[in-house]
Amino acid sequence: MSSQQTPSDGVLFDFTRGDATVEWSAIDDAVMGGISRSRLSYTTDGYAVFEGEVSLANGGGFASVRCRPLPLGLAGATVCRIEVMGDGRRYKLNLRTEDTFDGVNYQVRFDPPAHEWLPISLPLTSFAPSWRGRPVPDAPRLDPARIRQVGLMIADRQAGPFRLAIRRISLTRDPGAFETE
Repeated sequence: MSSQQTPSDGVLFDFTRGDATVEWSAIDDAVMGGISRSRLSYTTDGYAVFEGEVSLANGGGFASVRCRPLPLGLAGATVCRIEVMGDGRRYKLNLRTEDTFDGVNYQVRFDPPAHEWLPISLPLTSFAPSWRGRPVPDAPRLDPARIRQVGLMIADRQAGPFRLAIRRISLTRDPGAFETE
């Protein structure tokens, strides 16, 4: 069974399954000379962990992971849900509508609670378009039917180790429809 569900059920990634992290890879600040490092890996406790260390050395300051381009869109979706347990740090969820490596990225910040599982609802209208961390005010609005890539990021000059546990990422048309197991 694939780690990625059919777009009609709204579940983009179910990290309670061991194969869900296969589609993901790290894209850290090394692309611009930094030395931060990260990874997304499955734990035998039944969830994935985005972890590593952010360094501000060499002009760096971010770590991220992203899935390869996949047909993830859900027409009419209004909310992205992420079930996470944080470490007290701020993260970003990124959505892309193109298959390219570098292009417009729609992102929103979220502050997951430390040491507590929580489903977080992120209205798609709150995802702001950016390119390499800079706002893109003339970009089109995020079209949920066209979502092709999902990513997680830690930035904002937050140096040091980090750890974000993730159970699932979903799109929904109904803000009250998310259930945790």
